[in-house]
Amino acid sequence: MELDSRDKEILKILQADSRVSNAEIAERVGMSASACWRRVRLFEEQGLIERYKAELSPRVAGLAFSALVQVRLTRHNPEHLKEFIDAITTRAEVLECYATTGQADYHLRLLCKDIDAYNVFLEEFLFRLPAVQSAETNVVLREVKRSHELPL
Repeated sequence: MELDSRDKEILKILQADSRVSNAEIAERVGMSASACWRRVRLFEEQGLIERYKAELSPRVAGLAFSALVQVRLTRHNPEHLKEFIDAITTRAEVLECYATTGQADYHLRLLCKDIDAYNVFLEEFLFRLPAVQSAETNVVLREVKRSHELPL
């Protein structure tokens, strides 16, 4: 999809605050409200805008423990791999999961209440998956930057 400068500006506004009214977006980018609405609708129909959501504060929600976990698998057969992926996608603590190159097979981003909750996640869930050989945890000491906005 080819985006012009107005398209990019509309999308930047929506990424920063999806509750901005269509009229305000139109005014800020210098176009009519109906033309702006049609563009946003097209972005939705073409799948560029996947969804609208509220971004919550992990600390206020009681999720003070954040970690990045590198997971190495012992077996790469399709059955164990599917079991691993199916299990990981069901866990609320796992915010993101990426299959990667390098020493680790997967990288997870997790949020938990505290270190005890993370330990339960490891012992009662992750290490019980047959495909998991090991996990290396990097505890997040402080958040320097967090964004879900695409650089348009």
